[in-house]
Amino acid sequence: MSDARDDEQGRAEGQQPQPYGQAQPPYGQQPSGQQPYGQQPSGQPPYGQAQSGQPPYGQPQGPYGAQPYAQQPYAQQSYGQQPHAQQSYGQQQPFGAPPGVSPRLADGSVPLWAPLYGAGPIDSVKRFFRKYADFSGRASRSEYWWVALATVVVWFGLGLLSLLAALPGMEVHADGSSDPGPGFYPFALVFTVLFFGTIVPYLSIGVRRLHDVDLSGWLLLINLFPYLGGIALTVLAILGPKPGGARFDRPRP
Repeated sequence: MSDARDDEQGRAEGQQPQPYGQAQPPYGQQPSGQQPYGQQPSGQPPYGQAQSGQPPYGQPQGPYGAQPYAQQPYAQQSYGQQPHAQQSYGQQQPFGAPPGVSPRLADGSVPLWAPLYGAGPIDSVKRFFRKYADFSGRASRSEYWWVALATVVVWFGLGLLSLLAALPGMEVHADGSSDPGPGFYPFALVFTVLFFGTIVPYLSIGVRRLHDVDLSGWLLLINLFPYLGGIALTVLAILGPKPGGARFDRPRP
């Protein structure tokens, strides 16, 4: 009797109670709805294997629609993104360019509102008249000094020609004064037109030259002081461009 009770007690201790009405599955068989040990549910890859279309574990995920890391073609840009240092057609360079470097358009030309560094004499004179009353923006040293040199040459040449034209028919009075000949008066008219016609562009290019060294254009008024004002402005016009001068630029088409 004791042996029968011991066997019955051992079976009771090794067997877990089941809910009422539920049958115990045979030994080695998993209950209904459970996968065998080590086997993933249906539709999922084995452990450690990435799903289809996803990079393996530990590999960085790229943005939606992008290829995995290190699988992008070399130097390939995203759609709509311009390569480095390449700009769209007609797009201007951003402000803050290094001093002494002119902003350029997509075709390589320098816009009229921007300073033209390294300008030649012809381009400088053209921009001088095309920016007749433009007091905004900057003017490079080459623009300013080529115009100054052209002014000296023109005035000296006209003065020499007017003197030669005034010699025929000149009248000298007893007090030492003289009246020029009739050939002088056409040159006098040219002198007058040039003087009054270039006052505004000379003022505007002086203001733009001060802007290029990051100074206010109102400093041009120190020219009202005889001698010292002209010397001070000459020194300022010799100075090189400053990065802060870009704040005076006014871009326009």
